[in-house]
Formats: sequence, structure tokens, C-alpha cells
Amino acid sequence: MDIKTPATTRLTDAQRIDWLRLIRSDNVGPRTFRSLVNHFGSARAALDRLPGLAQRGGASRVGRICTQAEAEREIDNSRRIGVALLAPGEYGYPPRLALIDDSPPLLGVRGVLNVQTQPMIGIVGSRNASGAGLKFAQIIARDLGNAGFAIASGLARGIDQAAHRVSLETGTVAVLAGGHDKIYPAEHEDLLAAIISSGSGAISEMPLGHGPRARDFPRRNRLISGVALGVVIVEAAHRSGSLITARFANEQGREVFAVPGSPLDPRAAGTNDLIKQGATLVTEADDVINAVQPIMGRPVELPMSESDQHPAMDDEPAANDRARIVSLLGPSPIGIDDLIRMTDVSAAVVRTVLLELELAGRLERHGGGMVSLL
Repeated sequence: MDIKTPATTRLTDAQRIDWLRLIRSDNVGPRTFRSLVNHFGSARAALDRLPGLAQRGGASRVGRICTQAEAEREIDNSRRIGVALLAPGEYGYPPRLALIDDSPPLLGVRGVLNVQTQPMIGIVGSRNASGAGLKFAQIIARDLGNAGFAIASGLARGIDQAAHRVSLETGTVAVLAGGHDKIYPAEHEDLLAAIISSGSGAISEMPLGHGPRARDFPRRNRLISGVALGVVIVEAAHRSGSLITARFANEQGREVFAVPGSPLDPRAAGTNDLIKQGATLVTEADDVINAVQPIMGRPVELPMSESDQHPAMDDEPAANDRARIVSLLGPSPIGIDDLIRMTDVSAAVVRTVLLELELAGRLERHGGGMVSLL
């Protein structure tokens, strides 16, 4: 069983440095990165324009721009510990992850690269798992592995580590919340070492030296669902991180599977609610395999690479256009297409103003082309 993938592309050394500089600069996240490259045609051109954009967006001071020396040092240090910084379309970058609208422009990949291109199923659940939950996670991970799927999970205590350990021989991917040298929890450094030595891999979008913070775990969760055809939630209490993974899976068009549990066990409250909301009930691996089988043969079409971009139109917003766009923004998300229609100015002008605001730290981007003022 194999997943259809497009022909791979490859950044030049100079492009990789430019991409890393841009994504490591202040107020530039994955969506902003894509908007900047689409608008200006290349990461190098976007870097040149960052200071002016931030100032026009109302920034009191220009945010830090990653230097060439810093980017070169990160690339060198990553290579020393076996981490490759890969762009969407390059071999070893999970093909399905490249399809989400906030896919990492550069992903740190460590281990055997071909496991990243296998069809994957995410398995996540409670850190404080029950014995029955741990046993089921092991059973379904083993059976999915034997059926040709790699298992993606977050290296956390409980369900995650159980799924990783039983799928070492068949393929597993640890999705990290911090840098590759900042493993959380620290007690799972041996598990990560076993994952790498067994021929599997680990991924992270964070730089080396970055210790995971609370806000980094939801960002990590979107990668677990992003690499996978679907996500199995084994145990999840109300308001748990596993439910955040399920929400991302829904937003990304992935299958959501939930294992039913006792209504008396709070660790099953979230999964039981997912089933009520339409998640596929799972009691064995065949439930997952039968649901994702029709998706397996569909080709994965990646977004354009930088070299495919058309030269950007450099539309300078007029002062009254900028004021009109800003006046329509507020704390509630609004669609970019709606802004274009309401302001009656060109899409390029609207996107330029949004970039200015974002680089000034005044704008937040949401899924589905939605934006709001901070």
C-alpha cells in the first residue's frame, strides 16, 4: 500500500537560507510567510520589504529580522544532530501536511525520511490514561502498523507513548512541540532515541533550543492531524488537548475517529461527545482502514513552489484605502474575500494592508481565510 505523491522539488541553498530567515523573523507565521512570498514573489524580496511594511502597519519599532548568519548557524547545528530543514514538496516532507493552509514553510525532519511519506494515522489521547485505554491504543497501533500505516503521535505520556512504542518496527513519527533538542517530557528522550534508531522519525517546526510552552502544544497538534489521513482519539476528557487535535482534523478535512468509553469515566467524556457530533466510532483497526481506503488513491497536489510563483504586483495602498480596510476590522474574524468586496479595492491592496498590520503585530490570521485585529 502506498500513497500517491507528486514529484519532489528542492530549494537552492540560498533559497533555504532566505526561507529560514523569513519564517524566523518577528510576526511571521506560516500563513504570513505564504502571503509574503505570494505577494512579493520570493522570500528574498519579502525580507527586503519587512521593515517598511511593519512601519506602515503602525509598528512603534521594527520587529527582529533573522540574519543570514543566524540562519546559516541554525542549518549547520541542525545538520550536526541529523535534522534536515525541508520545504513542502521536498522528499521527506509529509505530503499531506503540505496541503494545510498553515503548513510549516520549513520543517525539521530527523530520522529515516521515507517514513514521512508513508500513509499515516494519528493516535492521541489522555496523558492520564486508563489501563484499558493504553491496551486499546497498543492494539490499534499494532494492527494499523501491520496493515502498512505509520503512526503519528505527540510523544506525550499515556496514549501517545503507548502508540509510539508498539509501532517502532512498523513506523512511527513523533511530532514535537519544542525543538529537536528540547524533548518534552524529558523522560521520553529514550523513547525518541528508540524511534530514531528503529528507522522511524520525528518532526518539529520549532528552532533548536526552543523549549515548549503551553501555546506550542496546540500548534503541535495541528501537525499531528496534518500529516495523517485521519486521527484516532482513544481517551479524552472535556477540554483536553486531544479534542483540539480532533478540531484541527475536522478543519483540515481529515477523518476523525473516536473510541467509545464508559459514561462514568471522565476520560471518555470527550470521545463520547465526538461520537455524538459525528466522529466515526472505532472498536478495531478495520473501522479506520475501511474509512480511509477510498482516500488512499487520490493524488496529493502540492501548492506552487517559490520558483513557480509569478512576479508580484507591488500595489501601494492609498491612505484612504488603508483607513477603510482597517475600519472594517475588529476582534471578530472576517473573511478576506468579504473585505475585498466591502472596500471595493483590489485584492492586492487589501492583502498588502493585512500584511502591514500583521507585521506590526496588530493582526491575527485564522483558518479559512479569516482575519481579526488583535
